[in-house]
Amino acid sequence: MSLLKLEQLQVSYGGIRAVKGIDIEVGQGELVCLIGANGAGKTTTLKAITGLVPAASGRIVYDGQDIAGLRVHQIARRGLALVPEGRGVFAQLTIEENLAMGAYARNDRAGVAADVERSFALFPRLKERRAQTAGTLSGGEQQMLAIARALMGRPRLLLLDEPSMGLAPLMVERIFEVIRTVAAEGVTLLLVEQNARLALETSHRGYVLEGGLVAVSGQARSLLGDPRIREAYLGE
Repeated sequence: MSLLKLEQLQVSYGGIRAVKGIDIEVGQGELVCLIGANGAGKTTTLKAITGLVPAASGRIVYDGQDIAGLRVHQIARRGLALVPEGRGVFAQLTIEENLAMGAYARNDRAGVAADVERSFALFPRLKERRAQTAGTLSGGEQQMLAIARALMGRPRLLLLDEPSMGLAPLMVERIFEVIRTVAAEGVTLLLVEQNARLALETSHRGYVLEGGLVAVSGQARSLLGDPRIREAYLGE
């Protein structure tokens, strides 16, 4: 059963058509990745899904309803959460305050407290620094916090935009361990990732975007073995 379905989605920036009519499907409980070169339309697609940029045409069907045209907060309340490129943490707030912001729409105090502890179990480094302001954290720690904050809303669909960008290899490994854990717990994920090999090794299925269009799609394992993908995106 599909949780998210993009049907002939088109998105424009000014006079430029960044996404030119794509069909993408994410099944309930799946981990799906979007890969492609810079400017292929990956981030724009995530922004359109979450209402940050308007769709020019096409449908964004989430849980059986077309959410294209809804406002950002209306979409978020339906159980979608975006971890943006660049992390977007609240620099002046502490780790604990950032996590509280992720749960702003919830009023189950005991559940929120339990999820804070779950965040600290996923990311022990955040627990050690819980009273520290987010702006003083390293890039990797901020990425941990951005993911933990998104999970505080108990999303049904988590969108991740370039979670490995600018991080040291060990930190990338830790972030992707958590992504796999979250997926194993039943959260549906749509991942945009510059590291195509890592994205495909982590995902069930993948879509390759080129120039705002879906060039190739399929099971992640078969994409990893596709000579065109290996040459263009895996550096082989």
